[in-house]
Amino acid sequence: MNVVIIGAQWGDEGKGKIVDYLAEKAQHVVRYSGGPNAGHTIVVDGKQYALHQVPSGILYPNETVFLGAGMVIDPERLFEELQLLKENGIDWEGRVFISDRAHIILPGYRTMDKERDSKRKRPIGTTGRGIGIAYGEKANRDGLRLADLDWPEKMAEYTGEDKTFLDAYKERLLAMRVDLAAKMWEHRNDNILFEGAQGAMLDIDSGTYPYVSSGPSCSAGAAVGSGIGPHNLDCILGVFKAYQTRVGNGPMPTEFNTTSEGELCEYIRTTGNEYGVTTGRPRRCGYLDLVALRYACRVNSLDGLVLTHLDIYDDMNEIEACIAYDIGGKIVTDFPANVQALNSAKPILKKFGGWKTSLRACKSYALLPENARAYIEFIEDFTGTPVSIVSVGSERNETFVRQDPWEKPCAKTEKPES
Repeated sequence: MNVVIIGAQWGDEGKGKIVDYLAEKAQHVVRYSGGPNAGHTIVVDGKQYALHQVPSGILYPNETVFLGAGMVIDPERLFEELQLLKENGIDWEGRVFISDRAHIILPGYRTMDKERDSKRKRPIGTTGRGIGIAYGEKANRDGLRLADLDWPEKMAEYTGEDKTFLDAYKERLLAMRVDLAAKMWEHRNDNILFEGAQGAMLDIDSGTYPYVSSGPSCSAGAAVGSGIGPHNLDCILGVFKAYQTRVGNGPMPTEFNTTSEGELCEYIRTTGNEYGVTTGRPRRCGYLDLVALRYACRVNSLDGLVLTHLDIYDDMNEIEACIAYDIGGKIVTDFPANVQALNSAKPILKKFGGWKTSLRACKSYALLPENARAYIEFIEDFTGTPVSIVSVGSERNETFVRQDPWEKPCAKTEKPES
């Protein structure tokens, strides 16, 4: 079985925790896009792990993980991350492999990334990790792949700081190199989990362009960045939070008004710990945007949704979610491509009753309070996609499955079992 996990919003949805949770039944985990700009937080037995380039399945001692062809790799940051894992008792050696088609981020790319964004008329709010430059070099066909490290003519093009940098990491990188397409074929009868980075609304083609990431964060990217065909993706799940967040610039129609909703924004941000894992920046917060979520379900062929951070609402009397936009007096129910329209959109909100009790002890859907179930069922009806997994806390075990993605069929037409 091949199961894909993507973010269904603007990133930071809790993908790392869900990949870690589902990886228990997988033999291999493939990270198929992004680079050190991603930040996945996992909490196991009270201990927190922050991962950026290494796939979340690394915490299971018998799993192999792959950094895919769609990734851009910063060797310096990668080996720093691996060293931290080792210091925390995670034996990674012999279990972490890199696609020979993955591209490499050179030291100067970080500076170039920040300078380019600062000169834009409409800055993106980049993490400054050199991601955009690396993907740009790739698109211009001037990039450096792992496969090129033992190509003498290619390596002769690099001098000075770049040569010193590459010489320091070349042998270690080559020792981890694999033909990922061949590996995927070799393991075709195993359970493989494909881990996306960022979120669907940051995809370079279907996201809120130009305020997007530079690579594919859509479900189709799992095939492109992993060396398998799209027909071999058996189940696609989209992770979303019970509310909305975004880091960096760009439209966010349901963002809380800091004047009239500042207290609510601060409550959500503080209770949900909404600060970037990679940058530490406070995340922009807002109401759950069901218009955007339904769009993400449709363009990514989501078989199921994974709801996280539902427990953040435990102490609230009522909650609200966006079911349409008011754009210039017109009611809009489909997510528009036009940035100006999105910037002027006013959310039309629907109220839901709160539950005023802790969800963290709930081990099944049936144990959730009635109002929490009503909220989930409205989301399912609105998006036409079942909520297959629910997370009610940050710990690995504070999660329950309604429809197991490792069991066939994984079909969105089927209602999940309670």
